[in-house]
Amino acid sequence: MSDVRHVLVLPDRDTAEEVAGELPDRFGVAEEPQLVRDALAGEDDAEDAQWLVVVEDPAGRLDSSALDAFAAEYEGWLEAL
Repeated sequence: MSDVRHVLVLPDRDTAEEVAGELPDRFGVAEEPQLVRDALAGEDDAEDAQWLVVVEDPAGRLDSSALDAFAAEYEGWLEAL
């Protein structure tokens, strides 16, 4: 089975950090999620940046719909890869 990666898209850094901190408790994520700033195309203003929380799921055991619902609690979503 190939490694699975989930990408949660969130509105700002503080929210992304909060979500990353909740993932181990909520979903048992062992590996620390990676936070990535994602500037919207054509935008230089940092206020327009979204933040991504990248979750490695080597066993493919995380439920995508549960992750999407979790991100939605923080006004975000699960990016379909």
